[in-house]
Amino acid sequence: MTDTITDDPASATVVHPTVTVGQYLATRLVQLGADHVFGLPGDFNLSLLDQMTTVDGFTWVGSTNELNAAYAADGYARLKRGIGALVTTFGVGEMSAINGVAGSFSEDVPVVQITGMPSTVARAAGAHLHHTLIDGDYEHFVRAYREVTASATIVRAQSATRDIDSALMTALRESKPVYLAIPTDVAVAPVHAANLRTPLVGATSDAGELARFREGLRAVVTPSERVTLLVGPQVHRTSLEPVIRDIADHDGVYVASQNMAKAVLDESHPASLGTYMGAFTRIDEAREAVDGAELLVLAGTVMSDFLTGFFTQAFDEDAAIELGLTSARIADTTYYGVRLSDSLRALHEVLGESHRPAVTPVGHPPVLVADPPAPDAELDQDFFWDSIQGWLQPDTTVIADAGTSFYGALDLLLPDGCALLGQPVWSAIGYTVPATLGAAVADPSKRCVLFVGDGAAQLTIQELATILHRGYTPIVFLLNNGGYTVERMIQSPAAVYQDITPWDWTLIPAAFGARDLAVTVSASTQAELAEALALAHATTERAVFIEVHLPERSSPRLLTILAAAAAAQNAKH
Repeated sequence: MTDTITDDPASATVVHPTVTVGQYLATRLVQLGADHVFGLPGDFNLSLLDQMTTVDGFTWVGSTNELNAAYAADGYARLKRGIGALVTTFGVGEMSAINGVAGSFSEDVPVVQITGMPSTVARAAGAHLHHTLIDGDYEHFVRAYREVTASATIVRAQSATRDIDSALMTALRESKPVYLAIPTDVAVAPVHAANLRTPLVGATSDAGELARFREGLRAVVTPSERVTLLVGPQVHRTSLEPVIRDIADHDGVYVASQNMAKAVLDESHPASLGTYMGAFTRIDEAREAVDGAELLVLAGTVMSDFLTGFFTQAFDEDAAIELGLTSARIADTTYYGVRLSDSLRALHEVLGESHRPAVTPVGHPPVLVADPPAPDAELDQDFFWDSIQGWLQPDTTVIADAGTSFYGALDLLLPDGCALLGQPVWSAIGYTVPATLGAAVADPSKRCVLFVGDGAAQLTIQELATILHRGYTPIVFLLNNGGYTVERMIQSPAAVYQDITPWDWTLIPAAFGARDLAVTVSASTQAELAEALALAHATTERAVFIEVHLPERSSPRLLTILAAAAAAQNAKH
């Protein structure tokens, strides 16, 4: 059997005349940049994994449970600006992962959930196997996944290459998760490898519709002296930050971001308006620049409650230009088949055809740096986040869990080159610990700084073991406030269900067999926090785990406002 090389000079993937289905799938993932795949073994996916791990460039990242694998694949996809993938076993494994995959669907992250299934013969016979519901129906779980993915397919040997390519193209095209179930016999079935000579590429815009859109855009942009962009998370998903920077460099352009796209443009840029959240926008001038925009462009936005300040935006969405993932709209005309990548580039081109006055930079919130620590003074949220503002370095991946962590981080003025990774739409607590693994794997050149609450960490902290033993060196701030602070703020603060069992957090790395891989410290006072931050700066070869003791009812500014709004909303029902 003679080996051949793919026609794509950027790819070094070796292609045989025939490969197994598992090898075909792994090769496609490597070609798409998803060369690290997360997951756990189980008896129904072992044959599949044996095939996938033979492919050059494929790296297996074992996770501590399937939910964490789904979160890690999600974080990986966000930082890679591409596809993430995980492998689970049938039933028990895939059901554990489904919450993470649902979050990826909610937040437009293209994750490939791959499940190893019982054999085609066993399925046809309705055999009462383990990991099934003992009713002979093998499609319960694929039906469940159809609710939280853009496509859900049980791969057949006869159409395996088409099934796999179609699913991956759907993930690329729609920026949504997809599901592939591969029976044990199908995983090892031989298939033709010819298709692998041509790597998959994303969908392209309809040329005619794009030309019509460009003309419509020219008609409204050319006479406008001020153009304001509100940029949403779909720009991140499609790796279009460079285009946003090009657009921001035009005179007469302002750029605001939704909180899930914070720092899509460096917040020091003259055109930056910072983060827009409707009535909760921190700077009135920035809010007015969006709500009162002469011409507003919504670029890849998501109009959900937490991203709009509980729907307090004051602009007319129908009057705005809307650039979505797969279509664009100007007034009452929709241009179908115009993709976000092309509509943004068209906007950049049209802006360059006319001249407008330079923008006057909008003032940012004052960069608050904490006062010198007072001897024995207890910490609170304000002092903590003010201290982080002065400590945070450029080119950092900031990762913040739902609750006090995320909404504290949102008020930071991020240094240049930083990105904020969070999950404000799905808002699953515990997402960020395994997402930190995915982020570190995806971009090891940037140090991860993780902020996670004690309640959230109790769900997924075991993935810290994987992070440490793989040699990554994040700085982890464990915000210990003795329970579910955000829920206390919304309703019933003294209820027994708001409490969690206390853990000795600084012993966690040692319990994970990583005593020498991480420095641990606890901070209860302002002086101790200052010492911990200095230690974190000085420690680069090992991870740093800092337990920060905070009052039970202390809350960041933005979370206090949002919790009050959520409480008022709950009171209406």
